[in-house]
Amino acid sequence: MDVLKKVPVREQDAKVRATNFEEVCFGYNEEEAREEALRCINCKNARCIVGCPVSINIPAFIEKVKDGDVEAAYHIINESSSLPAVCGRVCPQESQCEGVCIRGIKGEPVSIGKLERFVADWACEKGVKPEAAKEKNGKKVAVIGSGPAGLTCAGDLAKLGYDVTIFEALHEPGGVLVYGIPEFRLPKEKVVAKEIENVKSLGVKIETNVVVGKAVTIDELMDEEGFDAVFIGSGAGLPKFMGIPGEQANGVFSANEYLTRSNLMKAFQEDSTTPIMKGNKVAVVGGGNVAMDAARTALRLGAEVHVVYRRSEEELPARVEEVHHAKEEGIIFDLLTNPVEILTNEKGWVNGIKCVKMELGEPDESGRRRPVVKPDSEFIIEVDTVIMSLGTSPNPLISSTTEGLETNKWKCIVADENSGKTTKEGVYAGGDAVTGAATVILAMGAGKAAAKGIDEYLRNK
Repeated sequence: MDVLKKVPVREQDAKVRATNFEEVCFGYNEEEAREEALRCINCKNARCIVGCPVSINIPAFIEKVKDGDVEAAYHIINESSSLPAVCGRVCPQESQCEGVCIRGIKGEPVSIGKLERFVADWACEKGVKPEAAKEKNGKKVAVIGSGPAGLTCAGDLAKLGYDVTIFEALHEPGGVLVYGIPEFRLPKEKVVAKEIENVKSLGVKIETNVVVGKAVTIDELMDEEGFDAVFIGSGAGLPKFMGIPGEQANGVFSANEYLTRSNLMKAFQEDSTTPIMKGNKVAVVGGGNVAMDAARTALRLGAEVHVVYRRSEEELPARVEEVHHAKEEGIIFDLLTNPVEILTNEKGWVNGIKCVKMELGEPDESGRRRPVVKPDSEFIIEVDTVIMSLGTSPNPLISSTTEGLETNKWKCIVADENSGKTTKEGVYAGGDAVTGAATVILAMGAGKAAAKGIDEYLRNK
């Protein structure tokens, strides 16, 4: 065994997986997990814990994997995280726990994410459940949204003895975990549904098809339905567009709509009643994880796919693993390229995208080099479908129907980072509704902080 190298993880062959929606990565078996766990040197001053947005005691759970006590490892993770099987799959570990792993100074960091996934999958297979509160404290909390922020906040409060009800606008709980992330990265039945069942096993109730701001307001929840506090974890589901000519054409989609049709409504399945555009040649505009998800979905539906991004590969915001998988599967990257117009035929359907070449100038305020148009560099990519993946912002429905709830210029709810406290008493918020579109684990961290904030508020009230 080479302690400097990670135990490789088995995955589907690129040519095979490009034609199906099954999970790409197979994860570790018990033997591989134990071998990888032995690479952890159990640092006394563990930087990986600091690197984790929900502060999992990583060395402690890995130590239990080394000992072969996987159940104990699961309970250690569960003290900090309600969604370990999700995080083991979709967290950007390379920039968090693994990014600061001491092992990574000489050689490769410990595969913390893959070990977390192994433990969570093992627990699920063996029917091991998180431990519920011994007794209820008689206080009621409403959680709006059943995505990673809402599920985490609800799970943490339930463990503290609160009576928690989640209100979800869609017909299925899970938020971005069910509508945003494709099956081949995050299986819904096998992973997401089971993690939600675990949160429910703590006593959390989930009511679906409830649009807060329409069916019921936050004030009504507090004044008429007797909730002592409310957490808003409603995410950022409002897509952004470029504002270029031709964006209204037939065959232009937001990545949000496209992925929701495929992931939540199962449009990728042969027998689905939800229509989805199966283009022959698709351009995905953007370079984040959502752009990779949309591109890899379009590819599996039979298209030739181009990712059009205005900076170079170094600045791609998507995870390295996602870009690597996309390239292996045959997705074409048109980098340093920016669309200026979407072209259509006489019937109003997309038949091309007019682009310009870019070069990188000086760094902007984000520290990334600003793309500048190369003169006389216009060219056309012939496509029949364009998917815009330029980020999302929060839906203003909740903030516009709740008096005393302050938002910023991006329509994000203003909330304290450490406690989730908003400008309205008893109301807390976190996740994408506060930060704008970010990652699953950062939303979970915010849900966790808010649960602590709500607990302190209600105990002192």
